[in-house]
Amino acid sequence: MAVFNLRAYDDHEQIVFCRDVDSGLKAIICVHDTNLGPAVGGCRMWDYNSDEGALIDALRLSRGMTYKNAMAGLKMGGGKSVIIGNSKTMKSEELFRAFGRFVDKLSGKYITAEDVGINPQDMAIVNKETNHVLGLEGKSGDPSPVTAYGVFTGLKAAVHHRLGRDDLDGLKVSVQGLGHVGYYLCRHLHEQGAQLVVTDINKESVDRVVDEFGAKAVDTDEIYHQEVDVYAPCALGATINDNTIPKLKASVVAGAANNQLAEDRHGQILMEKGILYAPDYVINAGGIINVSFEENYDQAAALKKVDEIYGTLSEVFDASKSSGRPTNVIADEIARQRVAEAKKNRQH
Repeated sequence: MAVFNLRAYDDHEQIVFCRDVDSGLKAIICVHDTNLGPAVGGCRMWDYNSDEGALIDALRLSRGMTYKNAMAGLKMGGGKSVIIGNSKTMKSEELFRAFGRFVDKLSGKYITAEDVGINPQDMAIVNKETNHVLGLEGKSGDPSPVTAYGVFTGLKAAVHHRLGRDDLDGLKVSVQGLGHVGYYLCRHLHEQGAQLVVTDINKESVDRVVDEFGAKAVDTDEIYHQEVDVYAPCALGATINDNTIPKLKASVVAGAANNQLAEDRHGQILMEKGILYAPDYVINAGGIINVSFEENYDQAAALKKVDEIYGTLSEVFDASKSSGRPTNVIADEIARQRVAEAKKNRQH
């Protein structure tokens, strides 16, 4: 596999392949860009089908963090890490301590936090081997509720732009994925009077949202067919693809998942169908904004910063409308411009 020729490589500064035989650790750390600051991005633990699949996921997520942090106005670069393995059966103190040692060897160039399959307790173990960890209990803690709040804020911006309404009462929203972020998003939407259609591979998660918020549950494949105003993908990425786009009946796509578009060209197809897409790394930046306030944590200040997602997305939507180009292309351009300006300033 020619790593430098991978489309997802995208001029990454550094890739570290981590192996610790004693603990069973197999991990990949990707540092995409450090012009805005140290590369910050969570660690994901997932049972990938192949090492190549793990690498491509890490590369895409890492680049996404560069753009996410740039669009959120944070003094952070972009990075990401993945641990290859089943998060339900393979976790151990030895494994996370080994991972922490690899992070520490990067001397602060990469700062980790939790992501899918990882919790604050896992990060506390990593923290025993390195100080380059964010999202610890007793500080900013679990970022999921704040991520959900940011998605909720961005969803309102998209609804205002596409549907011309500021209230969500009676708005129909399909939520795909009911983990921590999906659950909290459903709660915000329910409190504002939205009608929910939901799905998840975990039945307990579905039952909880049905019981608490009066949601309608559908099978995983049926979520794309729903007659709703907003489709909110909150599971894994690439759910917007050649197979699913023809099924969508929503006017807005606004959710928490990373890398929602299987390919960049799908943003153009959504636009041609009249569907407004809220670029994922803009709308789901609440979590990373929250951990950026880690030292002397102030939740009110963090949430005030998260509220800026509304204005950032509105800027992207307006530029897309006036130029006739897809929202994902507009967001990428703004993010790259901010990184380029930071690089230029560092060189002077």
